[in-house]
Amino acid sequence: MTITAAPQPTTRATTVLAVLFAGAFTMGCAEMLVVGMIDLIAADLAVSVPMAGVLVTANALGLAIGGPLLTFLVTRFDRRHVLIAATAVFVLANLLPALMADYPVFVGARVVIGAVQGLFIAAAMVTATSIVPPERTGRAMAVIISGFAMSSALGLPIGTLLGQAVGWRGSFVAVVVAGAVVLVLAVIVLPSVPTPRGSGAMGQARHAFAPRVLAVLAVSFLTFAAMLAAITYLVPFLDQVTDVSGPAVSIYLLVYGVATAVGSFGGGRFADANASRMLIVGAIGVSASLVALLAFGSNAIGTALAVLGIGLFGMATGPSIQHRVVSLAGPGAPLASSLPASAVNAGIAFGAFAGGLAIDGGGVRLAVVAGIAIAVVAIAAAWATSALRPTAAASVTVPAHAASVTEPPTR
Repeated sequence: MTITAAPQPTTRATTVLAVLFAGAFTMGCAEMLVVGMIDLIAADLAVSVPMAGVLVTANALGLAIGGPLLTFLVTRFDRRHVLIAATAVFVLANLLPALMADYPVFVGARVVIGAVQGLFIAAAMVTATSIVPPERTGRAMAVIISGFAMSSALGLPIGTLLGQAVGWRGSFVAVVVAGAVVLVLAVIVLPSVPTPRGSGAMGQARHAFAPRVLAVLAVSFLTFAAMLAAITYLVPFLDQVTDVSGPAVSIYLLVYGVATAVGSFGGGRFADANASRMLIVGAIGVSASLVALLAFGSNAIGTALAVLGIGLFGMATGPSIQHRVVSLAGPGAPLASSLPASAVNAGIAFGAFAGGLAIDGGGVRLAVVAGIAIAVVAIAAAWATSALRPTAAASVTVPAHAASVTEPPTR
């Protein structure tokens, strides 16, 4: 197989990838902690559960809008400096909910956290692919994706247990400590990755925001909106429908987290085989899993299997979206690399909002119904965009990107 023939990354490259993985893992934990402690946060801040869900929306909107905007503004800066600055702001912003923030300040902090998270993702993708041979580019990008997936598999349930033991603010203290460690490691380890000459922000933007790219991003938006319409309110669903509460909730969060981790790893292989087809299969899988959650939500095992399916099929589309966007964006691939995360988090924001409205309208089961409706649209969008192909300009993506990849990492 060609995979085994590819040159292995150097020890230095492996170390850099490990730091980027740690940063992605820590930021993913901060993003998802609210999902596991939404009841605790709502009670402590004296707001409703749907209002607490706005904290998920705020983080997602910050990433979806602020991430690409910040990436555009710092296009000419060295990626090392961008990553260090993004991590530092992330640590400072998480100090607010960790120490004293009330609800409005917490919402504002979550917007900032989401924005620098999006900036980190884009800069990390460029850095990761600059320190490995071109034939290992996909696997380097998968390291960043898997960091966020593992944050759901391990960080979310651990953080939830910690929050139940010492309070939800204690979980954010842990995030601050972890972020500070990543910041120190980033300063020590990350190489200089300057932007190649001629990579103007406006030129990249024309290709990155081409209609064909936006159409594929819409598939990701809809798929993750369908997932999060239900998953954002999984804790109250378990309490009110499945009759599960307390520490047992962490088991379901662990199931979801493990499913997202497995999906992200396995999805890379399917993306290489046929990314367009994987987007269709993923949307169908999410839809079927949501139907199962609605139908068997009162059964503990049935609920666990449905949650497993939502995480597995949904996250398996992640590598395929990244693959399709980079391919379709052509010369705009460096800037476009920030857009899949934006689409995902815009979907998370919309899904959390739609699920909250559904709950206000008739109970927590309606959040799952909202997810099913969105998933059906996602299936149609995935099928409609499957025929899109790169233009002639996109054929230069790999050579242009390979030029920056071959630059040796230096300090």
